[in-house]
Amino acid sequence: MKTLISFVRGHAPVRLGASVLAVFATFPVLAQGQTEVMLNEVVVSAARFDSEASSLPYGVSVITKDDIARAGVSTVNEAVIKLLGVPGRSDFYGGGDSSLDLRGFGEAAGSNQVVIVDGIKMNEADQGGTRLSGIVINSVERIEVLRGSGSVLYGEGATGGVIVITTKAGLGVSRKNSAALYAATGSYGLDEARANATLVTGGFSLDVAGNKRMADNHRDNFKSTAEASSVQAQWSNDWLRLGASYANDTLDSGLPGSLSTPQYQADPRHTNYPTDKGIIKNMRQTLFASAGLGDWQLAADIGQRTKDVDSLYSGYPYTYKVDADTLALRAKYEVKLGSLRNAMTLGHDQAQWKRSVVGGSASQQKTNAYYAQDELILSGGTRLSAGYRAENIKQSDTFTASIDSDQTAWELGLVQPLSQKWSVFGRVGSSFRLANIDESGFTVASAVLKPQTSRDLEFGNRWKYSGGRVELRFYRSSLSNELGYDPTVANPQAWDPTNKGANVNFEPTQRQGLEFEAHHELTKYLGLQINAGVREAKFTQGAHNGKNVPLVPTSTLALRADWHPTSNHSFNAGVMRVSSQNSGGDFLDMFPMPAYTTVDLRYMYQLKNMEFSLGITNMLDKKYYSQAFVNFGGTDVGIYPEAGRAFTAALRVNF
Repeated sequence: MKTLISFVRGHAPVRLGASVLAVFATFPVLAQGQTEVMLNEVVVSAARFDSEASSLPYGVSVITKDDIARAGVSTVNEAVIKLLGVPGRSDFYGGGDSSLDLRGFGEAAGSNQVVIVDGIKMNEADQGGTRLSGIVINSVERIEVLRGSGSVLYGEGATGGVIVITTKAGLGVSRKNSAALYAATGSYGLDEARANATLVTGGFSLDVAGNKRMADNHRDNFKSTAEASSVQAQWSNDWLRLGASYANDTLDSGLPGSLSTPQYQADPRHTNYPTDKGIIKNMRQTLFASAGLGDWQLAADIGQRTKDVDSLYSGYPYTYKVDADTLALRAKYEVKLGSLRNAMTLGHDQAQWKRSVVGGSASQQKTNAYYAQDELILSGGTRLSAGYRAENIKQSDTFTASIDSDQTAWELGLVQPLSQKWSVFGRVGSSFRLANIDESGFTVASAVLKPQTSRDLEFGNRWKYSGGRVELRFYRSSLSNELGYDPTVANPQAWDPTNKGANVNFEPTQRQGLEFEAHHELTKYLGLQINAGVREAKFTQGAHNGKNVPLVPTSTLALRADWHPTSNHSFNAGVMRVSSQNSGGDFLDMFPMPAYTTVDLRYMYQLKNMEFSLGITNMLDKKYYSQAFVNFGGTDVGIYPEAGRAFTAALRVNF
């Protein structure tokens, strides 16, 4: 706590932290005298089986399909950024993807968080990233964001958190026959079409969804075409559920590349790479089953997916294919023991990942893991939990030494009710990750990178009242052997003429911060949502001691309001504030990226089964960028500009 107090006293982001606490203090006042509005209990699957979010010893933020529809967001990435205030950075393609950073890991954020889609882990064993925008947005039922370690349940690479995406069919609940068509047009040459339908008869259901999006986007050589489709069939009765799903998506995009500072100031639309392009194709298929047998819940997911990448960078082709297979088995046994209840979750995860680069290397990673988590619920409502995971990871690559590593993760958790409305929670534990295939392939003198480990701490409190709920969390992760790219380390093997730069194990580092989340219904017509965070990501020893980790904003704030004055009209508005952060590769705290604030607004009119909407993103036409890297000369930054003001007009027809 002394460290946190020092952090608060010595850093500018504290002003936001103080504001967060002030807002927290005002909520009882806001709640007094308001119209009685009850919020439903939030149920999540982040614990591998459905649980009430308020029963977990960590925070889980949830975005529902209704939240997605009201905000008018087009991708999973956009929803997480704008509705939850998670820092995001534009990717290098034009398909609407953004890298997400749940707990301040900067350039390595994607390797420190896990993505789950309908029970299947989607992470790559290289630095290719997970293309969340390829998931058909109109097929999504909810998005759950677990900020902080999920290593016991999800394994390697979950130190920063877990993103759990559940489709409407994947939720496994009864639904009605329905269909919807959506069409939109807008700025930067946007044309988009979506369709989805559900057919139900007896215990059988069929869900289909698809979309196609074409846009010129906001820069030269940034034109893109993205399309995706999914189909899922399942059968269920009162105790058994069986099914299969198939999904694919394709992105064909120009690659405009980065700009120097003078180029950005002169013309942010400019490209230095007018012929660069890339094509990404993903396919995934899954078999799933779940059953309820007395006190037991059983579930199994078997997944197979492929990814094909064909790109051209500055005249040099880079083409590769990924094949991945996943098996996830889990069981939950819940029993009452007198005045106590006990719930035990057991699981086995197995995965195989292969990458073949045309004219280059062949790489492979295999994982095999077992985990157990037990929760004891006392008569007064106190919940005690303990979990442990053992995981074996094998890696091999054409040009690097094979790796066979055994790793473990553990955690202890507590949820203590203080009243019917108040509770406190906390947990401690450990997490880990291994260097991915690409990181291991570029080191100093072929050095073998050590596993990254972290000691994780989180505690907070929750308050639920008639018109809303509030949660405040503090977290700290102390890392040893953190994996990342250091552009300052001497490396005679490097292609850079300065002979510097390699993937390394850093000396100890630390992440800590405060997170605040609130949902408040002022009236049955007006709802507010606040997500705010202050964070510190620093090197605590070694050559960079005391410096900030690049590409980590010290504070973020997302405000969202939803107002429906009549049954036919509704307005949804959002404000996103991101503080200054160091450019990628800036280990000297010398090249900060400017802070920025964006404002979005959407109006919708409903006439019977038709919805007309008009949306404005970046309404104030803010000129900003969220992705930048220090150039080798150290005077400019490699800037990737974001889009300016944009309009979208859309029509949705529900059947």
